[in-house]
Amino acid sequence: MGRSAVREALAVLAQEGLLENVGRGASPTVAEPTYHAEAPRSAGVELADRLHEAFQAEHITVDAFSLTTETLNNALAWPVRQVMDHQLTPRSVTARVLVPSLQARLALPRLIDDPEDPKPRERLHRMQTTYVDALSNSLHSLAPFGTAVTLTVRAVPLTPTHKLYLLNGDEALIGYYQVVKNEEAAFRGEQLALYDVLGLTAKLFRSARGPEARDEQEASFVAESQQFFDSLWDTIATPFG
Repeated sequence: MGRSAVREALAVLAQEGLLENVGRGASPTVAEPTYHAEAPRSAGVELADRLHEAFQAEHITVDAFSLTTETLNNALAWPVRQVMDHQLTPRSVTARVLVPSLQARLALPRLIDDPEDPKPRERLHRMQTTYVDALSNSLHSLAPFGTAVTLTVRAVPLTPTHKLYLLNGDEALIGYYQVVKNEEAAFRGEQLALYDVLGLTAKLFRSARGPEARDEQEASFVAESQQFFDSLWDTIATPFG
């Protein structure tokens, strides 16, 4: 390879930020990474922080796919309070929420000793209804403060293996449900021994597109996550109730 070709290759690597000290009289060195990703945090902590940041926008969109919306409810408390205190002033919030349909045969939750028993699904439906109602009340409480709110909740015949949150179209948070034994699940005065999932403590992994994206793969992941959500929403999702 000729010297001109070597110099050209070094210049390209330097332009892409992979080499430093490229020039006459200097030995090229590998550039240190300029971005250091933070460790994933629990869903309750990470989602609250990212929602607070998302609420800095004038028009906010939230797409969520999870088991009950419990984590989303808890995470909204901080930005909702700040809107009420006039510290945040969004003009609109549009939220689309997907939860599993109880008309489907869900893999989880279920009794450890009797997978066919309907009580775990009945318990889940009660939790879903409670949290969806709370979510609606929380978001619509913003209306008197000048924020237009649209909330739509649909159900899909799927057992979610992960929770997914898409904020303002340019950020994705994903966390995997861990299956655990829950031998003290209360329902109608009875203690149920279940295979259940952890939600609030699941770790969320954050990806972004646009100026905050680390690379094309991260930006593509956000885009694919949005397409995944939209594909469920536009095809097999039905009104929750």
